[in-house]
Amino acid sequence: MDTLSPEQRHRNMAAIRSRDTKPEVAVRRLLFSLGYRFRLQRRDLPGCPDIVLPRYELAIFVNGCFWHRHEGCRYASVPATREAFWRAKFLENAARDQRSYARLRDLGWKVMVIWSCEVREMVRTRRIPGLPPCGEPSAPPLGAECGAPGGVSEKPGLP
Repeated sequence: MDTLSPEQRHRNMAAIRSRDTKPEVAVRRLLFSLGYRFRLQRRDLPGCPDIVLPRYELAIFVNGCFWHRHEGCRYASVPATREAFWRAKFLENAARDQRSYARLRDLGWKVMVIWSCEVREMVRTRRIPGLPPCGEPSAPPLGAECGAPGGVSEKPGLP
């Protein structure tokens, strides 16, 4: 049972932002401090990636574990109320994400997903795994270092 009134729940849900979230801003600050330059929220690209590094043809999505269903993450829980609604919503979110990633790859872009639960460690270590070295636009495709075909990796964080 929900512990909040419908009005309180409505206010909470309305306050959830789709851009400029704390994890996204932290990743942007880290990228900038490492020397990367990027564009934000490119609406002309499928899925409107959170961060785009045009030089590397790399689209970065900073996904919330709850909304985008980070497998195995403790934050990817299902609310106890209206379970059927939430399960359908989460399935559609995941399907939409996969369609966007596939369309981006078809256009020649590399796709990286950074989960919100991973951001704190990335900021602490000042390292984003799988990111091409700064200043090397001809770096191997993402995922190539782990033997995945076509630059698609089975590593966490890469769809």
